[in-house]
Amino acid sequence: MGALRVITFLGTILNFYHRALIFNEVENIDLPGCQLLKGIEAGSEDIDVLPNGLAFISTGLKVAGMKSFAPDEPAKILLLDLEDGGLIPSPLSFSEGFDASSFNPHGLSTYIDETDGTVYLFVVNHPEGQTIVEIFRFVKGEKLLVHLKSVTHKLLTSVNDIVAVGPDSFYATIDLFFSSNFLNHMSILLGLRWTGVVYYSPGDVRQVVKGFHSANGITISTDKQYIYAADLTAHTINVFNKNEDWSLTPIKSVDVNTLVDNLSLDPVTGDIWLGGFPNLYKALLYNPEDPPGSEVIRIQNIHSDNPVITRVYANNGSVIQGSSCASVYKGQLLVGTIFHKALHCPLH
Repeated sequence: MGALRVITFLGTILNFYHRALIFNEVENIDLPGCQLLKGIEAGSEDIDVLPNGLAFISTGLKVAGMKSFAPDEPAKILLLDLEDGGLIPSPLSFSEGFDASSFNPHGLSTYIDETDGTVYLFVVNHPEGQTIVEIFRFVKGEKLLVHLKSVTHKLLTSVNDIVAVGPDSFYATIDLFFSSNFLNHMSILLGLRWTGVVYYSPGDVRQVVKGFHSANGITISTDKQYIYAADLTAHTINVFNKNEDWSLTPIKSVDVNTLVDNLSLDPVTGDIWLGGFPNLYKALLYNPEDPPGSEVIRIQNIHSDNPVITRVYANNGSVIQGSSCASVYKGQLLVGTIFHKALHCPLH
């Protein structure tokens, strides 16, 4: 019986090392012509690009127990025009009445109303440890976000990321990470599968996916038929069919051998792009002498029997640390990070 306990314990430790990729090191894969975006020093956790090349960037996220390079600076939503070539993002203003002082933006998603072209921006907000999904209307000419609604619900605790599917509806990943680093580590050690995906609309809120280790990035296919959701410590992207009643039916899971953060789609090819960090503990236990690395991965033909998985960019932390997202637009790649800088690279 004692030997069995030892074997079980060792197996748990080995699984923990595998999930956290604790011994992973990064071998650099460079792209020519990359430039850091000006003015971003405290993260670019999520990026969403409109069809016209306007990119929304969340910056200044503060996570308990994680590094922040600007702990006293207010968080912002930045706007970058990928058509003008200037690579200088500018902050958006908020409408009167919205509390920008406590704003702590995490994942974000855009929705365009096909009837009138209105652009809605959904942002996961964590003011003082809470979870609120904020819905804004974007006014381009004024560089203004008009606050429309704050969404809270008992099922929307510890939301990580969202994908908007209507002007007031969305899917959200629930990661249930704790404010305590110790409890975070224990949940990874034990391999608990208690996270998933929640569907929200004003008249219908329900959990539609269960059983993830740590649900993270989420996005939707170009034809709106499939939902793709990342499981951070399982290193997988999970594919679901979106049913007419908004439930999700699992189709497949693809292992990408990195800690998968946010997901985005190439609107032309349908390829999935993701930012990931290859070693969880370098991100959680920040050491400036050995900083967390970054990886950008592209997945082609994810619905086929043999998806093509390509590491397009990788850096050991010397340029960009702790990548969290990757978005493409007309041969341009934007790479965001949890708490560091943001990178722009031409792809051809």
